[in-house]
Amino acid sequence: MAEKEKENTTGITARKEQDFSEWYTQTIIKSEIVDYTTVSGCFAFRPYGYAIWEKLVSEVDARLKKMGVQNVYFPLLIPERLLKKEEEHVKGFAPEVAWVTEAGNTKLDERLAVRPTSETIMYDSYSKWIRSWRDLPIKYNQWNNVVRWEFKHPTPLIRTREFLWCEGHTAFATREEAEKEIKDIMQLWTEVTEELLALKGAAGRKSEAEKFAGAIASYSIEYLLPNGRTAQGPDAHFDGQNFAKAFNITFLDEQGKKQLVWQNTWAITTRMLGIMAMTHGDDKGLVLPPAIAPIQAVIIPIMFDESKEKTLEAARTIRKQLENTLRVKLDDRNEYTAGWKFNEWELKGVPVRIEVGPKDVEKKQAIIVRRDTGKKEAFPTGKLAEEITKTLKEIQTGLLRKSAEFLKNNTTEVKSMDELKAAASNKKAATGAYCGSRECEEKLKAKTEAKSLCIQDKEEGKCMVCGKKGSKAYFGKSY
Repeated sequence: MAEKEKENTTGITARKEQDFSEWYTQTIIKSEIVDYTTVSGCFAFRPYGYAIWEKLVSEVDARLKKMGVQNVYFPLLIPERLLKKEEEHVKGFAPEVAWVTEAGNTKLDERLAVRPTSETIMYDSYSKWIRSWRDLPIKYNQWNNVVRWEFKHPTPLIRTREFLWCEGHTAFATREEAEKEIKDIMQLWTEVTEELLALKGAAGRKSEAEKFAGAIASYSIEYLLPNGRTAQGPDAHFDGQNFAKAFNITFLDEQGKKQLVWQNTWAITTRMLGIMAMTHGDDKGLVLPPAIAPIQAVIIPIMFDESKEKTLEAARTIRKQLENTLRVKLDDRNEYTAGWKFNEWELKGVPVRIEVGPKDVEKKQAIIVRRDTGKKEAFPTGKLAEEITKTLKEIQTGLLRKSAEFLKNNTTEVKSMDELKAAASNKKAATGAYCGSRECEEKLKAKTEAKSLCIQDKEEGKCMVCGKKGSKAYFGKSY
């Protein structure tokens, strides 16, 4: 069958620098990461997008298991009486909760919350399961979905009414053990986001107003995006004994004394896919870091009627040569031209394209094309595995370096709220001294339209809002 020329209507028509919002939406929809559904704010993950999430899940899950974390599953529906047990927690989530009030034609005796987070349903069980110091520590994690129904203008992957995540819920006999886990988890998040997603963020402690509802302290990694807005990445919360008191989670220590457990919660979500797409993508579409890409290299045979079989045979040989070491795909579809395929796989962000035409077959070579730079280079087919592996490493490190440089070059030091307002207006993140109090947070948001992202607990000078002693903090305009 002769190849059929088709107009490539799947390409990106918006420009990243000119209309970021439209560019981003087109990129993740047309690359088949997600798609809209009839439920407002809820998106369907298509196979390509879900494969990226599965790769992140498998990598995170393996690391968590090395830390002694076990996977569990708890109900989606949470009785209202449990949700109300920790006052600060329920107050923080009340505006976001979706409720089930009827089953069939019968009105329920008690409203059931659709899981916004699982502390309350899990800790009701923890109070029954934990009896002695021998039962500790408990390190449980769920991979699940949650629903938070609090906003009017969802952004795919970044702010959605339903999203996927892991939620870790751990309990320890001592404060020291719990605080050590927070450091370990934050280190794990740094490794995962940098090594897999090639993203550099600013890490630190959240302010009193921005911390997780019910926590003593919250920690997060924050990302500056190309449109000047910021987004929170993975986080960890030191909950102390707040939930232990509310749910009576106690144990007998080695001396036979009753004690309250110390608890943590932590999470990473599908938002990271949106942050990755926004950060690395260009006007052609996605640019995927090789470590997370479902397809690391796509082979595209350039076929003509008289040499088609030889070209296909060479392409299949290359696939066989690479498939044991790389995630590789041969695109041998006959109904599209090679040029159409080039555009499609560029849109999907595949890190390396391998072109094989009749002349390449004669020369026993193939052309490697990098997605990040567009650079083309010919290599003997016998050296392809070695060269592509090397190229993928270069792409991975290059994307991380570019992300780090972007954060550094677009973060400015400020000493007043006026300077912070100017920085936010110029699509910059900012650093400055800050005390982190609720009062100062309210004044900061009202005057600058920015907010504190995280505090690094390094003495910096006087708080730009109140003049009291402050620590170094990051600020930005958040999604």
